[in-house]
Amino acid sequence: MTLLRFVHAADLHLDSPFVGIKAVAPEHVTNALHSATFSAYQNIIKLCIDESVDALLVAGDVYDSSDRSLRAQLKFVAGLEQLHEAGIRSFVCHGNHDPLDGWEARLDYPPSCTRFGPQFESAPVFDDDPGRAVVHGISYPTRDIHHNLVRDLDEVNSNAFSIGLLHTNVDGNTAHASYAPCSLDDLRSSAIDYWALGHVHTQQILSEQSPAVVYPGNSQGRHPNENGPRGVYLVEVDGAKNLQLDFRAVDTVRWQRSVLDISPLETEQELLDSLDQTMTDAQGDAGGRSVVLQVTLTGRGGLYSALQRPNFIESLIEDLNGEWEERSPFVWCERIEDNTGAPFKRQERIEGSDFLAELLKTVDRAKNDRELQERLNNSLSELYQHRQYRRYLSDHVLDGDGFATLIDEAEAIVVEQLAGDDE
Repeated sequence: MTLLRFVHAADLHLDSPFVGIKAVAPEHVTNALHSATFSAYQNIIKLCIDESVDALLVAGDVYDSSDRSLRAQLKFVAGLEQLHEAGIRSFVCHGNHDPLDGWEARLDYPPSCTRFGPQFESAPVFDDDPGRAVVHGISYPTRDIHHNLVRDLDEVNSNAFSIGLLHTNVDGNTAHASYAPCSLDDLRSSAIDYWALGHVHTQQILSEQSPAVVYPGNSQGRHPNENGPRGVYLVEVDGAKNLQLDFRAVDTVRWQRSVLDISPLETEQELLDSLDQTMTDAQGDAGGRSVVLQVTLTGRGGLYSALQRPNFIESLIEDLNGEWEERSPFVWCERIEDNTGAPFKRQERIEGSDFLAELLKTVDRAKNDRELQERLNNSLSELYQHRQYRRYLSDHVLDGDGFATLIDEAEAIVVEQLAGDDE
């Protein structure tokens, strides 16, 4: 028997400006980016209605700033009205980007919407059966909340299925500022059955059951570091409080990164053909969405000298976009980064006995050593959390793939200094 079905969303950032774009996008691409957060939100509303869920939960940062736009507020309320007409409840809390002391238009929210205040409040999901499922939520009264809000939670009725709606940083996630920090143990020690969290923009399930602790991530990527699928969780709860979590992508424009090795390529035409295939693959991977793509060229080969020619890479981008940006869905190459090197017989050099050979062997070990990568990440965490620099570095915390890329770049620099051009 199904006890409850709901959609857990967070970090809508409606009307967010898109940042980190290097190239000048054509108007239709710019328009698609500007409307993407709204389109993703409408996809959430459609998902709720199509799946006939009982409720939508939004865990903070509905808007991108405390000076929220009227356009964003109108569209948000309009979506909640659609849910109301479909008999679906909505529960909303506010986070550091849209605290309660921000500007707010005097709009009429539907009666089926519960917006939580600066203290924990409880609201039933079903008015005719209030003991079946209850949402406990709290909003940020102001932007800078640095104390543990979980400790403000009152006693919870363990007979009902209890949901905690909260915008928080769990266990000091270095990719995001430490707002309303708490620990996973804090969340587990409560009587909450499902913690519906917001603030971290990457989907994460910190605990699957007893209680579930879940970040759905943001619903639409807004810059190159928010790449890959973005969406919400569709959650189904049975009579024994067992959970089934189903991630659903709702983004409409997807940021993607691709890596192209030039080592096997010999001519400029082969490079163009490979880049065109990279665009084709990106479109296929996006599942019918438009794509903003970054391509990183790696490896060593004869094309290195061509890539160093003035405006050569800019011409590659222009040629690719001339072919792809007018398609529907479009693929727009936002940038091509050149991390290539001059020809270098790596296999021969790694089999040697000199310092360079030892260095290359160390590089290969480091790429596969997760423990070493973790130590490196820990050593950088102080810099990521520095009060002066974290606002600039929060979107650049390295994962496993990021470490591999960084190691490749470091190798290229060192080899260039030690070996130069073998040819």
